[in-house]
Amino acid sequence: MKRYFNTRIAIALAGIVTLVSACADADQVFDQIQADVTRGAILRGLDIVSEELAINTVDGGIVDGEFFEVVIQEQDQQSGDLLSSVDVYLSFSDNTDGATDTSKAEIQHETIAADSFAKDEFGLPSYTYTITAETMQSALGVADSDIEGGDSFGIRFVLNLTDGRSFTNAQNSGTITGSFFSSPFLYNATVVCPPIAPTPGTWTIVQNDSYGDSWNGASLDVTIDGETTSYAHPDGSTTTFEFDVPDGAAAIQIVYVSGDFDEENTYTVTSANGMVVLEDGPNPVIGTLFDFCLPLDL
Repeated sequence: MKRYFNTRIAIALAGIVTLVSACADADQVFDQIQADVTRGAILRGLDIVSEELAINTVDGGIVDGEFFEVVIQEQDQQSGDLLSSVDVYLSFSDNTDGATDTSKAEIQHETIAADSFAKDEFGLPSYTYTITAETMQSALGVADSDIEGGDSFGIRFVLNLTDGRSFTNAQNSGTITGSFFSSPFLYNATVVCPPIAPTPGTWTIVQNDSYGDSWNGASLDVTIDGETTSYAHPDGSTTTFEFDVPDGAAAIQIVYVSGDFDEENTYTVTSANGMVVLEDGPNPVIGTLFDFCLPLDL
C-alpha cells in the first residue's frame, strides 16, 4: 500500500510539473503577442456643430458668418497624457462641372497645442475647433467667384503624440470611423444652396432592414421650418411612416443619422407630389441628404 501511494504522488507531481510548464509556455506566447501590439490614438468627433456653408445666390460667395465647428476628444493608451499637438490642414474641392477647376491643394493652416485642450467629464482632453468660411477662403486663396453649391472645404487633423508618432485619416479603418469611435480625422464643410419650398401634403418614408430587426440607432430626421421629427425603423423588415408638410412651409431638410449596422438599412422618401425624392442604402450617405443646388421637384 505504501508503494502504491508513493506512485500516485509521483504521477500527480508529474502532472503538476507538466501543467506549470504548459502555463509558462502559454505565458511566453501571450507576452510575445503583447510585445508585438502597437496601440495608437484617436481623435473623436464628439459633436459636429456646423458642417454646411450656405452660399449667397444673390451676390455670390458664402453668406457672412458661416463657419465649421467640431468638438474633438483625444484618446490614447495613457488617457490623453501622450497628446502633444494637433495640426490642422485645409483644402478646397471644386465639385461642379466647368471649364476651370478652382480646387486648391491642401495646406497646413495651424497647430493646436496640447495645453489648449481641457479635460472633459471623462477625464480626456477635448477641444472645440471653429473656423469661419472667410478664414478658409483667405488661407487657401479661394475667391467668391470660385465657389458654387456642391463645392467643399476639407478640414483634416493630424494627431501628434509625445513619443513622436502621428495619426491621421491615412491609418483609419471602418472601425475607427464608425459611429462608436467616430474618429475620421477628415471633415468636409460643404457649400449648400438655399432650400426649396416643399410640396404641401402627406409625405411617405419607407425604411427597410435586411436583418429584420430595428435600425439599431439609425434614423431619418425630418426638419420642417426648424421643427425636427425623427423616424426610426423599430422592428421587422419594413416600416412605413407618413408625415404632413403644412401649406406655406418654406423649407424641408432630411438627415440620415448613422446607427450600428448601416449596411442593413435602406429607405425611400416620397413627396406629396408622388415623386421619390430620396432613395439610398445599404450604407446610406450620412448627414444632410438634399442637394438644393441640383434641379429638384420636391
